[in-house]
Amino acid sequence: MVQIAIIGGGIGGLTAALALKQAGFECEVFEQAPALLDVGAAIALWPNAMRVLQRLALAEKILDRAGVMKEIQWLDQNGWLINRVSIPQTGQAPAIALHRADLQSILVRALPSGSIHLGYTLVSQTQRGDKMTATFSNGHSIESDFLIGADGVHSRVRAQLINDGEPIYRGYTVWRGISPVVPHAIPPTAAIEIHGRGKRFGIGPVGLGRIGWWASANTPQSNDLRQLFAGWYQPVLELIETTPSSSILTTTACDRHANKIWGRGRMTLLGDAIHPTTPNLGQGGCLAMEDALVLARCFEKDGPTEEVLRRYEHTRYKRTRGVSNYSRSYGSIGQWENIWARGLRRATLSLVSEALAQRLMQFVFDYDATKVPI
Repeated sequence: MVQIAIIGGGIGGLTAALALKQAGFECEVFEQAPALLDVGAAIALWPNAMRVLQRLALAEKILDRAGVMKEIQWLDQNGWLINRVSIPQTGQAPAIALHRADLQSILVRALPSGSIHLGYTLVSQTQRGDKMTATFSNGHSIESDFLIGADGVHSRVRAQLINDGEPIYRGYTVWRGISPVVPHAIPPTAAIEIHGRGKRFGIGPVGLGRIGWWASANTPQSNDLRQLFAGWYQPVLELIETTPSSSILTTTACDRHANKIWGRGRMTLLGDAIHPTTPNLGQGGCLAMEDALVLARCFEKDGPTEEVLRRYEHTRYKRTRGVSNYSRSYGSIGQWENIWARGLRRATLSLVSEALAQRLMQFVFDYDATKVPI
């Protein structure tokens, strides 16, 4: 039986383990964290990711804990509507959001007991003949037939393969939180993005009577969100105030330029380890899920070989580059501060027809990792 080692127990690594298991391969996941804690903010699973979960027979379990999004609204900082568009219902795959910890828990429970190893921080990986050896800081080493680096934006696997330094900071900070309070003014099935001067605020349902939110600002990291968003639309302040400050996650908006080198020999990368994406389209986790399923389909179709790994990488390169570039551009426009630029943004956004907006969304949402030619 082919043995596959997956470095990283995040959404991409867990999905890869499940997809490869479904395809008939044995996987073990090695995660550096000492425990899989109930932490993290909301994660959006757009139709392209939900098709992957439907293939893995997990969609219904996830829907039980999620909020469904049926439209997107853009508002100004005073709460005035700029535009709205219904989310295309493509192939019966809904757009949802849920607590990242809920998603992680469902993925973990679907894997065999004992297949996830915690407290394993990678030190090095090497190939000798047809075997990969991974060495960890806890003194353990493991041998496998293939190795998949799914260890996130600061990937140690990538660092040894490409050694291209840290991700690129795009000039703004992002905060994420989940509030147990649903403001009365918030529609129950809408994803909302609110625009201001160099600041944005996003709101959406995450199921079980909770609201997920994110904020971005052209400022260094700061915990004083109430001051940053003082005077904004009241639900913004209500969500900030009703979210425990200790649970708010703060990160910088980072990504990388596309790189055609995803692997070498019997190892490859997936998700943020190879194509970290700014959070503007909510596609980071979704792209990792697509990677996982396409990789599993490639192995299932023609068997696990180095040539098949290179085909997987080639298949995914154009898609991930396109979405990453789109997300970066969207975020840059969203963070504009100049008064004339902001006026242009608002005027343009208000004039976009629903048909055009849906076509732009379908570029992202219509991708089907279960059917894309491999």
